Amino acid sequence: MARGCQAWGMEIPAPPSTDPAGFRSGFVALVGRPNVGKSTLVNQLVGQKVAITSPVAQTTRHRLRAVLTTAEAQLVLLDTPGIHKPHHLLGQRLVQSARSAIGDVDVVLLLVDGSQPAGRGDAFIVQLLRQVRVPVRIALNKQDRIAAGQAEELLASYQALIDGGEGEPALDWPLHPICALDGAGSPALLDSLIAALPPGPALYPADTVCDQPEQLLLAELIREQVLHQTREEVPHAVAVRVERIVEDGPRTAVLATVVVERASQKAILIGKGGAMLREIGREARLQMQKVFDGPVYLELFVKVIPHWRRQPARLAELGYDGA
Repeated sequence: MARGCQAWGMEIPAPPSTDPAGFRSGFVALVGRPNVGKSTLVNQLVGQKVAITSPVAQTTRHRLRAVLTTAEAQLVLLDTPGIHKPHHLLGQRLVQSARSAIGDVDVVLLLVDGSQPAGRGDAFIVQLLRQVRVPVRIALNKQDRIAAGQAEELLASYQALIDGGEGEPALDWPLHPICALDGAGSPALLDSLIAALPPGPALYPADTVCDQPEQLLLAELIREQVLHQTREEVPHAVAVRVERIVEDGPRTAVLATVVVERASQKAILIGKGGAMLREIGREARLQMQKVFDGPVYLELFVKVIPHWRRQPARLAELGYDGA
């Protein structure tokens, strides 16, 4: 049975070689404010779904490593949580995770919402990145949302961020207008990222698309459905822990606990007569069947742990240790 990210979606053909003369490899950190499309871009570049997405800000909580291998290079893409002003310990851990990724890579890709003028959050991240000693590229996402005649003005607002102010040198960071949803502009961006990588052999087998642990992968698939199916205060208060994965002949059984902070949130997740929880389970199970390449039995439990986002021990139990 195929397992893990290598089995999620279509098969990626191996390139002719992963260590010819001139081959490049390295780590690329995707950073930016919440909900700018980092996970969508990772999925677009890799060519299949390796990161969960939703319209809810701060969807990404873990630093995912996705692997893109071409005939010329291998890029290990680190999809990081959005950099924002944290309001609880979980938020602090997520921002810490994103910021620590910047110091461990060969290239940084700053993703911004290019359909809006540059804001204070973007300026803060640019100032943060001024301290790094690796190449930086900027992708201006959501070009499909720009009205006719606005593109030049919006581009200029981001150019002003890197031109430097009083006492600050200008930054040689290329700007790449893209649309992560349909891939427009992605080939030029990919060429720019590859050119910035150091020479070196492939770091992963050519058919690898991510190195996410199986339990975390399944937990994220469940949380993705919670984000899509629920509204208001529920999404940010939810964590998922996979308790057991059991091989049962051709079928795989997955038992998982969905953690919330209040009884009212539990009631929303379960829904009238259990309808909401059944729908979450049904949609998550369909995604899991792609992972296991076979039938899946999924059993979900909902548990209330008050204020889990503010408790270091609980965060550690649920895998949010800031790494």
